[in-house]
Amino acid sequence: MNRATPLIELRSVSKSYRKGGETIDAIADIDLELPEKGMVAIVGPSGSGKSTLLHLIGAMDRPTRGEVVVAGRVVNGLSQGELTRFRRRTVGFVFQTFNLIPNLSALENVALPMEFNGAAKSERTKRAKALLERFQLGHRLKHRANELSGGEMQRVAIARAIANEPRLVLADEPTGNLDSKTGALIYELLKEISRERTVLVVTHAEPLAAMADRVLHLQDGRIGA
Repeated sequence: MNRATPLIELRSVSKSYRKGGETIDAIADIDLELPEKGMVAIVGPSGSGKSTLLHLIGAMDRPTRGEVVVAGRVVNGLSQGELTRFRRRTVGFVFQTFNLIPNLSALENVALPMEFNGAAKSERTKRAKALLERFQLGHRLKHRANELSGGEMQRVAIARAIANEPRLVLADEPTGNLDSKTGALIYELLKEISRERTVLVVTHAEPLAAMADRVLHLQDGRIGA
């Protein structure tokens, strides 16, 4: 039986920064393969390289050395225009601070990535409404983002992240600004969508890490046992 091609592959990936006269390795010579679908948690102390690793996989940053391959493409070899198209079509992002546009409605926030991707208005509206209803926000479609609770904003943000049906969702501390009860709802939602696509989440929350199919422990820019 042929082994399935991984969705994500890191080949001897390092990311270094210059600080004064010193070179700091935020990520140090990582080799990694992650499959299509499922939830992977990245855990570790502050400064261990968790967010840097997420940014490299999401093509928001380029490695100093090595190759980052996502969905069969060496993303650190793409031009700026190719990177933009890659991120729009292949990757969805969920942030701790939600990053919604405050004066747009929940429906408009979810529809916006589809507009950037060239979808017709009727298609954008239909899919955005369906996603918000799926996440129990059908009664909040026309409410502006700044009128929503933190948990509602994060559910809108997750709906926005999967609006273009990406194969990969990257979440950076998605429950960091939420209370434990609301955070538990977000955990369940991320787990649900991981049945359809790969969800890679940076977290300090032990309950979220416990729900993951795989946990990557980072220490000083390296993946431990």
